[in-house]
Amino acid sequence: MDTPQHVAIIMDGNGRWAKKRKLTRLAGHKEGINSVKKAIEAAIRNKIPYLTLYAFSSENWNRPKEEVNGLMSLLHGFLEKELKLLIENKIQLKTIGRIHELPKATHKLIVESKEKTAHFDQLTLTIALNYSSQNEIIDAVKRIIQEERESTINLEELTYPKIASHLDTKDLPDPDLIIRTSGEYRLSNFLLLQSAYAEIYTSPILWPDFNQSHFTTALEHFAQRERRYGKIS
Repeated sequence: MDTPQHVAIIMDGNGRWAKKRKLTRLAGHKEGINSVKKAIEAAIRNKIPYLTLYAFSSENWNRPKEEVNGLMSLLHGFLEKELKLLIENKIQLKTIGRIHELPKATHKLIVESKEKTAHFDQLTLTIALNYSSQNEIIDAVKRIIQEERESTINLEELTYPKIASHLDTKDLPDPDLIIRTSGEYRLSNFLLLQSAYAEIYTSPILWPDFNQSHFTTALEHFAQRERRYGKIS
């Protein structure tokens, strides 16, 4: 089976999962953490070297304060509890997004966790936190301008590879497969440039119910796709 090198997941449906069970939205997010662990296990089992999870978008700050605070608490707790798991499985932790805008204690824990796992290569787990593809593009342009501030930017050299080398994902291959749970059909400001030729698989399963068999089903669909990159068969 043709296996993707990089799988990215838009983890959607925590709120609807909770609503169906007459629970709080935060209870849905908490249950979703178990699916994060299952996705990591599935990636390792299927020998996928790169897994990226869309955990918190820049737009999520607009949610009720109680929910946002709860999400930050869950993120902090996940890193504290699962760092040992990452180390035991030789998983390198990366992040994309403006993590410096997260609560100070959480930002510090993220930086420390990334440092402790930086030398591992069993799996590269990237978590998108306070991430927006549009913000990422703005930040990339700012970096290019700052680098060239002492000289005039050569417009002929301003190519896509030049821009890509300044994106948050500069050290990652573009995703081959994007999975979105809960049956929605949009990218929601996630890896817009990097997903130009990604295969997209939409699962009707709500994220807290998404397990390793669902992950495998997505891989099977990917294996049946013909990737032409603008060419013909």
